[in-house]
Amino acid sequence: MKKKNYIFIFLFGMVFIPQAIYAQINFNNTPNDDLGDNEDKFQEQFYEGLKQKGIENYDRAAEAFFKCIEIDKSVPVVHFELGKSYIALKNFGEAEDALKEAVDLDPDNEWFLDELYGYYVSQNDHKRAIKTVKQLVKYHPDYKEDLAALYLQNEDYDDALEILDELDAEYGISVSRDIMRNRIYEATGRKKDQIKNLQERVESNPEKESNYLALIFRYSENSNKEKAFETAKELLKINPNSQLVHLALYKFYLDDNEAEKAIESMKIVMKSSEIKPDAKLKVLTDFVQFVGDNPQYETDLMEATAMVSGTNNSKTLTELGQYYLAKNNKAKALENFEAALQLGPNNFGVLRNVMLLYLDLKKYDLAQAKSSESIDKFPAQPLFYLINGVANNELNQPKKAIESLEMGLDFIIDDTKMETDFYKQLSKAHTLLGNTTKAQTFNDKAK
Repeated sequence: MKKKNYIFIFLFGMVFIPQAIYAQINFNNTPNDDLGDNEDKFQEQFYEGLKQKGIENYDRAAEAFFKCIEIDKSVPVVHFELGKSYIALKNFGEAEDALKEAVDLDPDNEWFLDELYGYYVSQNDHKRAIKTVKQLVKYHPDYKEDLAALYLQNEDYDDALEILDELDAEYGISVSRDIMRNRIYEATGRKKDQIKNLQERVESNPEKESNYLALIFRYSENSNKEKAFETAKELLKINPNSQLVHLALYKFYLDDNEAEKAIESMKIVMKSSEIKPDAKLKVLTDFVQFVGDNPQYETDLMEATAMVSGTNNSKTLTELGQYYLAKNNKAKALENFEAALQLGPNNFGVLRNVMLLYLDLKKYDLAQAKSSESIDKFPAQPLFYLINGVANNELNQPKKAIESLEMGLDFIIDDTKMETDFYKQLSKAHTLLGNTTKAQTFNDKAK
């Protein structure tokens, strides 16, 4: 059969049989798979091997490819297919030998090199993977990034940084490369080098906001607040419309007692569509604490709260509930806790606060209903039985109160204060029923 027919058979196998690819390959490059002008027996065995591999019968596929090699061992693609069959059979030693033979016969074939590289990666053989991927670098820049990742895994940090610098210079900054770069800086403790790299980015591209933000973050991380503040103000000069910079500025202004500027930055953060809800929560939490010490700015806090009311963030609402609770504004605290409970109905702390506030605000029907519901969800929590007992007593339903309180007593462990409260409520329930003897008994137990 002519050479072109062998190529067709090979391409048939490559198109219809899935390949394990470890780096990007240009599929428009047809592999150089000159099978030569061999006898029909070679052709039949090669086709049989592809067919058996296609139905995942890898042992028979390997047997067929091996027979091809016995006929003509100079055909690289047969070694390549044999190696892949061995990998599927987990005969890793034989797989490596076959793939290496394919590469030796056709050292410039990207497909063969990539398969061998993928094999070494799967075996965590970093040194041989590095050697192989160096040959692949000329085909695509993704291989060069793979090389940097392998250097990182092999703790060849200087080599990894050199490759990353080359890639950044040629293709610009990328998130994936920055992740590798930061891992190297953390592993080596080269904080000065990390900051120097970011400073160079700011100098070379002063219009790019992300460079300033990264530098601000690293300065802050290294407790260099002055440099971080300076960089943030520099960014604001260059880009007065920046919203993200205010995530840093509000905190610096608070620390420097520049309350008006801090409030201005805080409001920009709250209004921003670029800033994520979790980041807004952090800002609002800090401001809640600030207003706790500086109540004259409570109006600004209310305004900020209104700005984020649509974010539906449970943590934000809980923080606000705690703030109002500390201010003894129980109605406003309950409003925020109830909203938080809508977003997280199984949050035990919020649930407890809501029910206790129902009692404080004399909303006994709500306390009774919510505590009954909570007992079903948390049957071993004595507090909910106590709240249910209190609510039923206040609603003049002493029998229900006694039933709940007696059940809840069994779940109290080493909490004499709660046990006392249970006995007081049991005494009250029996008093409502006119059982003065039992009422006195539980009153004595409480004492």
